[in-house]
Amino acid sequence: MSGHVPVMLAEVLAALAPRDGGIYLDATFGGGGYSAAILEAASCTVWAIDRDPDAIARGAALAARHPGRLHLLHGAFADMVDLLAAHGVTALDGVVFDLGVSSFQLDDPARGFSFRHDGPLDMRMARSGPTAADLVNTLPERELADTLYELGEERASRRIAKAILAARSEAPITTTGRLAEVIRSVLPPDRKGHHPATRSFQALRIRVNDELGQVERALDQAARLLAPGGRLVVVSFHSLEDRLVKRFMAEAAGRTPAPSRHDPAGLLAREAAGFRLLATGAAKPGDAETGANPRARSARLRAMERLPGEAGR
Repeated sequence: MSGHVPVMLAEVLAALAPRDGGIYLDATFGGGGYSAAILEAASCTVWAIDRDPDAIARGAALAARHPGRLHLLHGAFADMVDLLAAHGVTALDGVVFDLGVSSFQLDDPARGFSFRHDGPLDMRMARSGPTAADLVNTLPERELADTLYELGEERASRRIAKAILAARSEAPITTTGRLAEVIRSVLPPDRKGHHPATRSFQALRIRVNDELGQVERALDQAARLLAPGGRLVVVSFHSLEDRLVKRFMAEAAGRTPAPSRHDPAGLLAREAAGFRLLATGAAKPGDAETGANPRARSARLRAMERLPGEAGR
């Protein structure tokens, strides 16, 4: 599994608290770092999902080292209930998510996720469906600008979209290098020296893979699968993901504000919370980790536990 550094690994294990005999789901197998650590931490079973066939192929060696204990499933984590039910698994003692793109995907120029290496403008995690090039070359200017603004939080979205349309009228934009150059031509690096294409590439990747929709559906399914005492641990890397996770966990733990006394909903009894937060805020990586692995800088970890009894989402 060289080349993959699992982020906040110690914190993830502490929050997940694997135990002997438990059944756990690594919903984003990637390089297998979390799965390997869970298997080492307890005599348990791990199911692992990834929609990237390359990740599943890489995981074969790890599964061979833990015969009968690691089971790899190819598919989207938003389909976890069906994927697990097909193998008779209907309850879990813990679920971990490491959201976003994996180091393997980011570092492979052929996958087209990064502007740091020239390659085909692809960005598909599952290697199926429309590519980033399809979006860049076909979306109307307004829709393209909205995508960059809403999913990349790119304030210069309209300027970038206009430049993309001008460039594609000359020739289709098919490589990461050309798209990065188009963006660089109208937007300088920010004061921190970040590449001007960073937010636009993020936005396109999120849309190509429907990442936010996938996360919303997956969180709900994970919560439903957790047995009493089961834990959900999520590591996210940008504000849009973290906002979804924060809101979902707050609602599950009954931490949302009560309705106004003028709101008729305030007359209804509030449903008992089925979960408790394991910490009130998000945990962040320490200085030693961010120094050794700069990609960990933006990581945020949130976790919750299903309470005993029948209550839950």
